[in-house]
Order: sequence, then structure tokens, then C-alpha cells
Amino acid sequence: MSKREKDDVELLRTWTLSSEATLGSSVRARGILLEMRARLPIPLKKLLVLEAGELVLAMPASAKSEFVAAAGIVSTAMTGIESLPVIPREIQDILTIKAGERHRWLADGRLPSLGTRTVRLAGRAKKITFHVFDPRVVEDILNSGVIDDWRADDAAAATENRRRAAYKAKLTRSLRKGRSAVPREPPALDEPGAKLDDWEAFGRDGLLR
Repeated sequence: MSKREKDDVELLRTWTLSSEATLGSSVRARGILLEMRARLPIPLKKLLVLEAGELVLAMPASAKSEFVAAAGIVSTAMTGIESLPVIPREIQDILTIKAGERHRWLADGRLPSLGTRTVRLAGRAKKITFHVFDPRVVEDILNSGVIDDWRADDAAAATENRRRAAYKAKLTRSLRKGRSAVPREPPALDEPGAKLDDWEAFGRDGLLR
């Protein structure tokens, strides 16, 4: 066998992503791949790929030492991968929710945060910080079917808020209309309209003395 033929022989290693790790999400599976790639040396990152629910590392036979080192890194990192925190785009795919729902439910505590994570995006100098979530908590929410209840609660709250806003707007308009009407000033005492009935009798009775 020629040297060229030997170099074409691949060294192959695979790691199966369990449903507990991916939570049924292709976005989560892709996130795990990126997490594993981040741990590899730059020249080897793209040699690790995702195929049919498995991480696959393939290298030529001539790179045996690099292959062994890379396989060791991935194998170590895959230990306990089911506990890898869930990032925002993953939880949205897992629970089939929108970004607005994630923000709202995170703010009111329905989606408990596991903490925050800060990363620097490729090609950008600025770092970003975002909340991450406990995969087991996310799994419990997914299995409980509580998302539909949350949406129903939100719809009811939105309806009530609109009703209150409409009432407040109506009240404000009424108050403004009332203030815009110029109140009639009471007549001066020396004006005809100021004369009191039976004023003379009032004086005769001596009540002014």
C-alpha cells in the first residue's frame, strides 16, 4: 500500500448524543457540537461534525497522535454532557417558545435562571451576557405541558390590562373635559343676583346685631 493510500485511511470515533442530552432538540445537539469544538485546537475544530445524532471525529491515519489527543478531549468533555446548561436559543427550540415569552417568563420567575454566561462572539470585540437554564428544569417544564397554561394566563392578563387601560383613558378624558369647562363664578354681594330672600326679615330679627 502506497503512502498516499495509507493517508486516505481514516481514524474514526463517534459519540452518541442521548435524548437526555439533546432534549429532542436539533438546536441543542448543534450547541453540544459547538461546545465540544470550543475545547479542541483550532486546526481540529471542524474535523468534529454532527451526523444523525452522533458526534463524529474523522482524521487521516497519518494524524494518529492528533486524533488520539482530540478523541481524549471530546470523551472527557462528553462526561456528564446531560448537565450542560441550556442557552437561550436552545430553550426556545426545546419548549417551542418565542424570545418574547422567554424574556417575560424569565422576568416573572416562571423560567428560573441557572445563572449567566458571558462569551465573546466570533469576529466581535464586545462580549455578551445571557441567562442559562438547568436542563432538568427545562425537561420538567417540557413534560408538564405547563406552557399552554402560561400562555392562557398571559392572554387573560393582557385582556385585563387592556380593559384597565381603556377605563383609565376614559377617566382621563372625562377629567380633562371637566377641567376645560370654565366654572361660573358666584356673583358679588352687591350684584342683583346676590340678594338673599327675606334679607330684611333676617335683619329685623336682630341676628346681625
